[in-house]
Amino acid sequence: MIKTRFTEMFGVKHPIAQGGMQWVGKAELVSAVANAGGLGFITALTQPTPEDLAKEIRRTRELTDQPFGVNLTILPAVKPPPYAEYRAAIIESGVKAVETAGYKPEEHIAEFQKHGIKVIHKCTAVRHAVSAQRMGADAISIDGFECAGHPGEDDIPGLILIPAAAEKVTIPMIASGGFGDGRGLAAALALGAEGINMGTRFLATQEAPIHHNIKEQLVANDERATDLIFRTMRNTARVSRNDVSQEVVRLEKEGAKFEEVRHLVVGSRGKVVYESGDPNHGIWSAGLVQGLIHDIPTCAELITRIVADAEDIIQKRLANFIVK
Repeated sequence: MIKTRFTEMFGVKHPIAQGGMQWVGKAELVSAVANAGGLGFITALTQPTPEDLAKEIRRTRELTDQPFGVNLTILPAVKPPPYAEYRAAIIESGVKAVETAGYKPEEHIAEFQKHGIKVIHKCTAVRHAVSAQRMGADAISIDGFECAGHPGEDDIPGLILIPAAAEKVTIPMIASGGFGDGRGLAAALALGAEGINMGTRFLATQEAPIHHNIKEQLVANDERATDLIFRTMRNTARVSRNDVSQEVVRLEKEGAKFEEVRHLVVGSRGKVVYESGDPNHGIWSAGLVQGLIHDIPTCAELITRIVADAEDIIQKRLANFIVK
């Protein structure tokens, strides 16, 4: 068993987290991760209302007696969701772990901590990690350029970003972006992290609440099968390469503004991808780790395999390189 400050802080058996994923971070997946010894996160904004979030938390509790958390992503918007109400639902539900991400989380971190809730803040840059630590975050999730979703604008891969952050941050840190097997976990620990956070890899599991065709697409894809969209808008997102993403990239090269691609990237189209199994219906997130996904196991099988392989690498393979 691998024991780190992350496993001790959040009361989990293994140093593996399943980060919040829009339309995917639901009770079925979160409870499966929790029962397998990892830390799963319900995605708050997948639920239409704070009341629906409270119901999803209760539903997760019916499926597991292990620790799990909730992801709350804060994004600037003309008409933002009722974040304070979602936050209240999390607090009132007795959840003890929250993953925050996005814009100015200070008030949320402070309020969660008043109620004894541990907060992991997701960052894409060393300076953001240092800032989150200063704000009082209990732990950091550092996202390398390999990750799905929004990797920031610095384009720094994990091989550099993780140790660079480890040099500046003293609170526990888990590594995100490009992780999907025991080699990645061993590498993350060597680079200064105390666990890994996986999104795309958990999409290709039996319990992920998405159409099986999408899981098979992840297995079929390789590490080249992503596109970076919104580059020209300084809001880069890494998504699975498909007909829609290619059209967005083409339009951006021609100087299109967001209003001209809005109809292509609207989130409801991505939701239909997961529900219908048509990978070309809309934009959906996937990382470079697709190149390391070769099967669709249960969460228990996946987590057990990752930890066992990491232990084997640390204890045997790496040890063989040392000559006394």
